[in-house]
Amino acid sequence: RRQRQMCIRDRHTRINRFCEIGDTFAAQGEYPQAIEAYQYAWNLLPEPKTRWEAATWILAAIGDAWFLHGDYTCARDKFQAALPCPGGSDNAFIHLRLGQALFELGDTTATTALQQAHNLGGEAVFADEDPKYLAALH
Repeated sequence: RRQRQMCIRDRHTRINRFCEIGDTFAAQGEYPQAIEAYQYAWNLLPEPKTRWEAATWILAAIGDAWFLHGDYTCARDKFQAALPCPGGSDNAFIHLRLGQALFELGDTTATTALQQAHNLGGEAVFADEDPKYLAALH
């Protein structure tokens, strides 16, 4: 039992470390490297991956990096995958980025996701975003 706890703690530490590396790359605008680091963290999650809270923020981080990199299809896919994870459906950021990715892809369901982001986070969630996303709601 003690050895199992050590393995879990070590895995958690490694997941966090890869996410920190990803965050550093993302902050520098190096999105492919960020995605790779986040993917390493994702690969460390035990199955079924989507039952872990970490799955929510890892998928959101990957999706955000894809969005900022301009690959809206990959971003959409990651945010859709994050929704059923723990806390995903209540996360304004996940709905925001999903809505933005859908908007950029010309998908008419974008307003539903953007409205959900607004419902969960208010106009504040749109504060640092292009005004076109908030305007899409009006």
